Amino acid sequence: MKVISGGVTLAKGFRAAGTAAGIKYQDRPDMAMIYSEKPCRTAGTFTTNVVKAAPVIWDRDIVTGKGISQAVVVNSGIANACTGEEGLSACRETAEKAGSLLNIPADTVLVGSTGVIGMPLRMDKLLSGIEKLVPQLTPSPISGRDAADAIMTTDTKRKEAAVQLEIGGKRVTIGGMSKGSGMIHPNMCTMLAYVTTDVNISQELLQEAASESVRDSYNMISVDGDTSTNDTFLLMANGMAENPEITEKNEDYKAFLEALNYVNQSLAKQMAADGEGATALIEMRVVGADTEENARTLAKSVVTSSLTKAAVFGHDANWGRILCALGYSGVSFDPAKLVLSFYGPQGNLTIFKDGKATDYSEEEATQFLSQDKVGILAEMNMGQEEATAWGCDLTYDYVKINADYRS
Repeated sequence: MKVISGGVTLAKGFRAAGTAAGIKYQDRPDMAMIYSEKPCRTAGTFTTNVVKAAPVIWDRDIVTGKGISQAVVVNSGIANACTGEEGLSACRETAEKAGSLLNIPADTVLVGSTGVIGMPLRMDKLLSGIEKLVPQLTPSPISGRDAADAIMTTDTKRKEAAVQLEIGGKRVTIGGMSKGSGMIHPNMCTMLAYVTTDVNISQELLQEAASESVRDSYNMISVDGDTSTNDTFLLMANGMAENPEITEKNEDYKAFLEALNYVNQSLAKQMAADGEGATALIEMRVVGADTEENARTLAKSVVTSSLTKAAVFGHDANWGRILCALGYSGVSFDPAKLVLSFYGPQGNLTIFKDGKATDYSEEEATQFLSQDKVGILAEMNMGQEEATAWGCDLTYDYVKINADYRS
């Protein structure tokens, strides 16, 4: 597997574009489109929030129905959530407009929205944006970058990832883009993530790969503990790599899944690092747990702890915050067997062992906590299972951003 630079346009047959439509923002791109030259087998996972945005309902029906798509239209600024029948009508009108211009069926056009909840879409702006996007579609990495820029809301950085590998003697590419900075605490994935690939794989295994991959990527991040109404992860495979079709869980499937996991984890970590107002990515590793599920629960409990997040922001080695978050996770363990450490490029620093604090240097601990990536390791000494979760620190700017988000 080779990591390459770029995103959704790198796989064979995919094009993308981004443009400014003025849907909410007046000074930045706010619409994106992804298009495949050939129809794609399509898999996805969606928010578990009972309140689901109209685009989630539209996309879910396509993915769980025929499972075939050929284009995606995404807008930022307005979420098209809690908009009733008008919201679903907007999805239908969007798909019909894009379908007519691309000469593909409307029910192969997926839609996505992110932004303010409860505000109706300005369809004149959106439809005009589609008219701008279609002529701009290209396979250039720059077009992929433009699309990644256009789906951002409070994000400060575009998020892309891509890899290449060989399957069945053919070069296969997987590329993705995502957005997410606030309202991130997914029970399936994140706010919006789109991954394209030219692999030839059955619909059933594509969905299995998508569902399995989100477990250790998007499902293991948290910024603020809020699960969005719009969470969507879509995986589109057009088969243009022309590898022998993957129809069983053989070595080809394992290689594809490993590469997909890399792309999704990269996008997930980029989102956690770009949490609203964040200054540091928190990476929480739990090793030596008795079960994988317990390892996952313990890791996520720490990255969702507001007190731990605030301590990281203050560069305060308050290990009690971490121990407390592990303790209320619901997983039973012996604190006397627990070993807590900070880790980073400079090595490891053990701060808690044998049921009490070690004789560590506060100054050295502050150095670990002053990096843009703060690593925390919990050795449970209960078994062989492990998991990693990602989050970010909690800063003053998070409150500032969300106090007046609608304006």
